[in-house]
Amino acid sequence: MIRVLVCDDQFLVRTGLVTIIDAQDDLAVAGDCGDGQAAVDLARRLDPDVVVMDVRMPVLDGIAATRLLAGPGVPRPVKVLVVTTFNLDEYVYEALRAGASGFLLKDAPPDRLLHGIRTVASGAALLDPDVTRELVGRFATRIRPAAPGAPGTPLTPRELEVLHLVADGLSNSEIAAELVLSPETVKTFVSRILSKLGLRDRVQAVVYAYRHGLVS
Repeated sequence: MIRVLVCDDQFLVRTGLVTIIDAQDDLAVAGDCGDGQAAVDLARRLDPDVVVMDVRMPVLDGIAATRLLAGPGVPRPVKVLVVTTFNLDEYVYEALRAGASGFLLKDAPPDRLLHGIRTVASGAALLDPDVTRELVGRFATRIRPAAPGAPGTPLTPRELEVLHLVADGLSNSEIAAELVLSPETVKTFVSRILSKLGLRDRVQAVVYAYRHGLVS
């Protein structure tokens, strides 16, 4: 059973999310709240598997809450799935930097939300395929490039190719089709890339690719 904490300051939205999640046999709502500070407090007390986090909320916004729950230096980071809308897309990159395991649009269909929760709970990262290129690409200029003279990447040419496609928002199956490889082989490549670069998930891999000029 995947235990989910839902945090959204809009009561109707929060109620809808709770209803959708609780209707699943493998998901259970551990709690819900309407501001970021409450999300932090509840997450630390309830220890959910996934926190579904809104961005713009009172008391403490979703980005700051995510940083406290999943950011650098957090002893027991919580998996956070950020939900956003197009008019909030300027916050997405900051949410990913704060440690979010992925993001979805608020107008995503219920099955995509449920898939996102399960994906994040499994330890994988989720970048909404509909918005990855637009959101990350639009705000890539905010990513500070690596310093001149910084050590080169330890990746092989094939691993660099896979990383480039990951940064473009392709799934493992799409990368497999693009490079004429099996999905299992692509999965192995992605695991090696994360291990070599000391990255946690695909979200961090995307940021790395932009920061080091692998994607423009």
